[in-house]
Amino acid sequence: MRDPSVTGDGPRPAPPLLAVAHGSRDPRSAAAVEALFERVRALRPEADVRVSYLDHTAPSVRDALASLAAEGAGEVVVLPALLTAAYHSKVDLPKVLERARETGPWVRVRYAGTLGPHPGLVAAVERRLAEAGATAAPDTALVVASAGSSDPGANATVESVAAELAARGPWREAVAAFASAARPTPAEAVAAAYARGARRVAVATYLLAPGFFADRVREQAEAVTVAEAEAVAEVVGPVGSTEVAGAEGAAGSTVVSEALGAAPELAEIVWERYDAALAERHVLV
Repeated sequence: MRDPSVTGDGPRPAPPLLAVAHGSRDPRSAAAVEALFERVRALRPEADVRVSYLDHTAPSVRDALASLAAEGAGEVVVLPALLTAAYHSKVDLPKVLERARETGPWVRVRYAGTLGPHPGLVAAVERRLAEAGATAAPDTALVVASAGSSDPGANATVESVAAELAARGPWREAVAAFASAARPTPAEAVAAAYARGARRVAVATYLLAPGFFADRVREQAEAVTVAEAEAVAEVVGPVGSTEVAGAEGAAGSTVVSEALGAAPELAEIVWERYDAALAERHVLV
């Protein structure tokens, strides 16, 4: 079948960007994703930017790609709007794209990298912490909480973010936590930080959008009790009760930041990933 985008009217426009987010039953999630890509569009108003979802939310990847094919697109850059490279970006989305291309086999798909890891995400985390009122200090521990994954590499990416934030300091310590599939959980990480002597604990929500996992992070982090912190202290070593209790006598995170959402750093990363995909010498999908 002939590529319908081939014309004799000069150079073709830049390929559309098709972002693929995870999707959620929680409407706050899609709203946050759409807000991010409105910021992406604002950086390059001439660009064709579409958003699709793997699950729960319309349009699906298949429908979005079919629309682009019907409109005559000959090439598209697909961007996994995910903070880490794990099952969804390595296995799930490529399979979805393979099936979706049946509706427009002439469409060349360039597969961009996930949003993370990237130094800009560290800056976005710091932005959200500052907005929540968290301040790095020698008596304040930082917990970087993500959804968690069965992929060790994805979890290692979150640990590297925590390490980078610790190096930028001056946090007392910075550790990773996971709302599912791995440990420590946010509650365990907060309790352990108090048990090791932190006077305050700040929790960075390392998630793209609000929803189930963001709520779990907040609920667990804010629910830690003095008794739980003291129980952890028995494992990590003796800590005085005053240190475990924290500044106000009650353990629990001092502050939990919001999901990264439409942070400007993420919008810039999107275009960096797009440009890198176009610079590749071959079509990946």
